[in-house]
Amino acid sequence: MRERVFADPAAKQALESLLHPMIRDEAERRIAQASGAYVVYVVPLLIESGDYRRRVDRVLVVDAPEALQVERVRSRSGLAEREVRAIMATQVPRAERLAAADDVIDNAGTLDQLRGQAAALHARYVKMSSTATA
Repeated sequence: MRERVFADPAAKQALESLLHPMIRDEAERRIAQASGAYVVYVVPLLIESGDYRRRVDRVLVVDAPEALQVERVRSRSGLAEREVRAIMATQVPRAERLAAADDVIDNAGTLDQLRGQAAALHARYVKMSSTATA
């Protein structure tokens, strides 16, 4: 299926038109039930959705250089580099994602560095949440 939807834009659009409304409805249901200081709405193709700014208060991009992204996907999924790059070509370019970001976590370093950035951002979001509700 992956090969078909990434090779055929009409097939990709048909699949998305079936799945995205159901995914969005389920996400909204879960968000409504959330009780934490803030909600992280994980949407890999958020920027591509077009209406993302109406759905979120902030955009966080977890970023890594494209070569590292390709390497990680290949290692995780066993796809050939050309397949990974073909999938990436259907997505908003990295520069556009970064331009849309309010916050960026650099995922090119070590796991400890990633954890440190996540902890700092969590503290910032908790503080922002308490200020917004005060």
